[in-house]
Amino acid sequence: MGKGNIRRALAAGLLVLLGPLCGTAAARAEPPAEIVVEDSAGVLDRNRLIPAVESLDFYEPTRVAIFTYRGSAEDNLNEEVLRFARAEHPEWISGDGQKWADGLFIFALDPVGRHVGTYMGEDRKVSVEEREDIQNASKDLLRDAQWTDGTIAGIRRGAELINQPWYRSSAFLATAWSAGAAAVLGAATWLLVRWRTRTDSRKELARGDASYANVSMDLQVTELNAETIPESSRYGSTVLEKHRTFLNKYNAATALSNQAHELTPRAMSRRPNLKLIQSFADAAAELDALDDVIADTNALLNRGSAWAYAWDRQLAPFRSDLAALEQMLGKRHAEGDSATAAALRSFRDQSHREIERWSAELADGSIAPETALDRLRDARTHLSELLKDHADTVIAGFAKNAREADLMRDEMESAQAGSKAKYGRAYEPSILGTVYPSYYFFSVPTFNAGFNTGVSSVASARGGDGSTTGYGSSGGSFSGSGSSSSF
Repeated sequence: MGKGNIRRALAAGLLVLLGPLCGTAAARAEPPAEIVVEDSAGVLDRNRLIPAVESLDFYEPTRVAIFTYRGSAEDNLNEEVLRFARAEHPEWISGDGQKWADGLFIFALDPVGRHVGTYMGEDRKVSVEEREDIQNASKDLLRDAQWTDGTIAGIRRGAELINQPWYRSSAFLATAWSAGAAAVLGAATWLLVRWRTRTDSRKELARGDASYANVSMDLQVTELNAETIPESSRYGSTVLEKHRTFLNKYNAATALSNQAHELTPRAMSRRPNLKLIQSFADAAAELDALDDVIADTNALLNRGSAWAYAWDRQLAPFRSDLAALEQMLGKRHAEGDSATAAALRSFRDQSHREIERWSAELADGSIAPETALDRLRDARTHLSELLKDHADTVIAGFAKNAREADLMRDEMESAQAGSKAKYGRAYEPSILGTVYPSYYFFSVPTFNAGFNTGVSSVASARGGDGSTTGYGSSGGSFSGSGSSSSF
């Protein structure tokens, strides 16, 4: 399909879509009639929240109420919102006490129990599916503890859906599309895929070129570094084994580079060619990392002028793990108050002191570079064991039965082994990362990956994100439109 044909198809399709709208009055833009913030949980930034909500446009004048509450996973947020409204804001409830007041939209959040809820007056209520849509609009941000931004996102989606004109509804748009936009959809999708593929190809080519240039520029230096690595060292000998295939891999990367650079812009829009370019970029990046490891191995084992910088680069992955421990232990369901968490914190504090001691002894010659690497390997191995112990604690705390425990354990073990596509393990550009396989050390990022996926898998199996309706035992006959769900 030529570009002229594509443009004609798009124009024709736009006429199909816009035809029914001709003569239809534009929807009104109404800022919130009132904004009430009851931040009982103390998690919202009013200085950002209120201006952001004030800038939103509703289709009808709407009072916006925002309520936060510190509860628990077992709480019914609907019940808590109703209890608060009856005690503090009776004007949120209709005169007969059975519904939410007309013109009202309540957005509720429990950051501790991890619930989000939406409630509307009878003249503002939306369908169950749209209610879930509003809540879902906030969840990615709320899961990341971005309470203010998540609240804004949810209210923004509410403004888009509450009293939405018929001609802007999903049902109408779906009907309009099915009536005559198939050609447009196909053309637009084709254009979008090709544009996205071409953009990705250019980015990957730039990534590959940067790494390939670094490797090419340092090629002679890399060979000189390899010549002086002591082969008698068990670390040096393993790195040298990697180096023996270096030139072959470089020649292969050169061939891929030539193929990638022969592609025309049009050819770069095709998925098979994107995969070719990605192969070049990955190969060049691996070589770029390996030549740094060869240089570090030579500098550290021979105590060259750059040995201190080389040693710091070996410590970097371990230091990164130690720095990330507290955030990991602070997550929901992470059992941060457990004995295994205390063991991790104690190990972290001790390791900071050990790192300083190893570095000082390496500097004054009290220990050999190999001894320092041995100690670093042992420390990272110990951390791996402590993380495995803590994984058992987390599984025991979250899983309610053996099936759930097995599901979580499988995800944690898969994360460590990198045995599933979603846990692809990147090459660690260090001496230890080169000498030992990627699954040898259990790091904090891989623990987090397995933990997050394990919790999500179990929650999905339980139906943990399902919507909760009803207002609990204290709600009585109250039947206002609203629901809550977990995030």
